[in-house]
Amino acid sequence: MAMSNGESMIERSVRRLAEWSARLKRSGLRRWRLLGLLSAMVVVVALPYLIVRASTADVREAEAWVTHSAEVTSLVYRIAFEVRDSEAAIYRLLDGEDSANLRQRASLAAADTPALVLRLHDMTADNPAQQAAVGALDRRVNGRLALIRQALLRYEEGDRAGALAALRDADVLYRLTDQIGTILGNEGKLLSERRAASAQRAFRSNVILGVTCVAQLLLLAIIVLVSEWQIGRRIEAEAAENRAVQRALMILEAVREPIALLDDELRILLANAAFRELYGLPEGVRPTLMEAGDGAWADNGLQQRLRDVLLRDRELWDYELTQRTMDGMERRVVINARRVEQEGDTAPVLLLTASDVTARALVEQQVKELNRQLNGKIEQISDANRELEAFSYSVSHDLRAPLRHVAGFITKLERHLGDGVDATAQHYLNVVRDAARRMAELIDELLVFSRLGRGAMRLQTVDMQTLVDEARALAESEAGERRIVWKIAPLPVVVGDANMLRTVWQNLLGNAVKYTGQREVAHIEVNVQRDEEGGCTFSVSDDGVGFDMAYADKLFGVFQRLHKPTEFPGNGIGLANVRRIIVRHGGRVWAHAEPGKGATFYFYLPPADRIGEEHSPAVAARGST
Repeated sequence: MAMSNGESMIERSVRRLAEWSARLKRSGLRRWRLLGLLSAMVVVVALPYLIVRASTADVREAEAWVTHSAEVTSLVYRIAFEVRDSEAAIYRLLDGEDSANLRQRASLAAADTPALVLRLHDMTADNPAQQAAVGALDRRVNGRLALIRQALLRYEEGDRAGALAALRDADVLYRLTDQIGTILGNEGKLLSERRAASAQRAFRSNVILGVTCVAQLLLLAIIVLVSEWQIGRRIEAEAAENRAVQRALMILEAVREPIALLDDELRILLANAAFRELYGLPEGVRPTLMEAGDGAWADNGLQQRLRDVLLRDRELWDYELTQRTMDGMERRVVINARRVEQEGDTAPVLLLTASDVTARALVEQQVKELNRQLNGKIEQISDANRELEAFSYSVSHDLRAPLRHVAGFITKLERHLGDGVDATAQHYLNVVRDAARRMAELIDELLVFSRLGRGAMRLQTVDMQTLVDEARALAESEAGERRIVWKIAPLPVVVGDANMLRTVWQNLLGNAVKYTGQREVAHIEVNVQRDEEGGCTFSVSDDGVGFDMAYADKLFGVFQRLHKPTEFPGNGIGLANVRRIIVRHGGRVWAHAEPGKGATFYFYLPPADRIGEEHSPAVAARGST
């Protein structure tokens, strides 16, 4: 059905999505602005309240301390009055006056004063200096009260002179005036300090209140400015969103990936140009998905999956099917779909993409065929390698008996000829014997090489430090009196076949000792480096004769030598054994050297979880260069 005013279905749908996005953004901005205004109101109202409340609390605290100081002062004066009033009453009794009131006053200090002093202790408990002064006053009051009681007792006994003497002693020995002055002075000082602190707090509160008022005015101004700025931003954002809608329309139409939006009845609400072109949809028409493409979407299983995506909020990823499109071609298509929620009570829609992977499927089919052919070639090469290993093992094993016969008959021939053999014949016999011995050694080495490729590996934790120490001791024992300086770094524990790795170290360290034989003092160094994955690269360096890197590809071949046997002994199979062992562990081996400056041999062992994953011959060869 055509749209009014010439507006296409795609334009209206995209604009609706853009407006929905804009409403969400505006809603978010409104929420943040509301939170900002509420926060500002809280600050404007709550901060002055808190300041006034704190000021009121300071005033009340100051008043409480003033009252406290007045109470302490009054209590001190009362203690002094009680003591002096009792003494005055006793003096009047001694002067001849006698009444019940005077007798009561004379004994009142002894009854009331201890409780008053105890109360004074409690009231000054927050001040150590006052506590000390009150303690001194307590001692003087108690001493003075004891003499007052003594004077009263002597008065009752008729000893007027003794009573007067007791009163004089009380005034001389236990003077109260100076101690009372100390307590009152301390309390006055405390009162002054507290009044000063209260005044300072009040001043600070007034300053803060003034600053707060200024801040309130600034905050209100900021709120007004920010509100105006946000309104301007909103207007600009709406204009930008309108421009974005136009850009989205152009982008959607330019995308070559077929895209469509479907409702809950799988009716096409929106489709870009690629979708319409692939499935032959006229612009402005809204058919169901099953009606599009002349039956291309008739797959019942796919329809059910799409309904599940829309109704149960599931997702459909990389669903492949074959469709016959409007151009009559069968295409391999990958379908992806997910539900898209809309604003308010509007029902969700289904976002559908259809990717044409026909070319990729053809390429994958070709790759599978090539992989099948490659696996067949690899299997053929593996069979050939196994046959060659079996053949070399069999030949090496079968040649040992004839060689023993040759060596044995040479010995018999020498005994048979006895002393009659001439020098030429003896030379021939020696040549044959040496050649047979040499061939026997080569056969033994070849058997060892064959076993390294045939035997099962016994993986276990291996201390490389121990293996190097053993190989070093063996190499030094064969070096005789030569001077060798070793520099061996701390080596780790790895996973591997201990016997095989022992062979590696014996060959590498033995070669280092052998090819430094022309040095007065040889230097041999063993190092290791770990990589991030946990693999280890070991190296053995020497300052021997070295070799030309142009011939490095021959180093690890069977019976390949870069030096003459007359220069350095050996069979040329040690490095081949090293390479075979390291490759069986899933690693690689290589070397760098310079003639006359020594050589460095490296081998890499992978992490423990990858030990035994052998590389292909091509990979191993690349690691050996």
